[in-house]
Amino acid sequence: MQRWLGRWSEQAYALLRLVSGALFACHGAQKLFGALGGHQMLNDPKMLTAGIIEFVGGLLIAVGLLASFAAFLASGEMAVGYFQVHAPNGFWPILNKGELAIVYCFLFLYVAARGSGPYSIDGLRGAGGGARR
Repeated sequence: MQRWLGRWSEQAYALLRLVSGALFACHGAQKLFGALGGHQMLNDPKMLTAGIIEFVGGLLIAVGLLASFAAFLASGEMAVGYFQVHAPNGFWPILNKGELAIVYCFLFLYVAARGSGPYSIDGLRGAGGGARR
């Protein structure tokens, strides 16, 4: 059976990367700038590091510039965040409120494996962000 939207897969991937990266950057903006209803957390080294990874990494993922590297870092940050913050509150992610951390972790692991794609800054530069092999 042919994929229903298969001919649009590269555009859909670019949209997935753009939206997830931008939303991830918003989490970093909360920690770094106190934006979007968040609180600045510059005095806590863990939160400062998380904010930088989220803000800068999210922007890089969104625009597709060094997205594999940024997504790998972001995926690792979400794994660490899940096990440090959510897992101690119970086994089931639905109960420990860790679903978003898990989704980001595996989504960014996929982006790290796939790369920026052709609809990206890397794709425009011809820096390995082109169509999948």
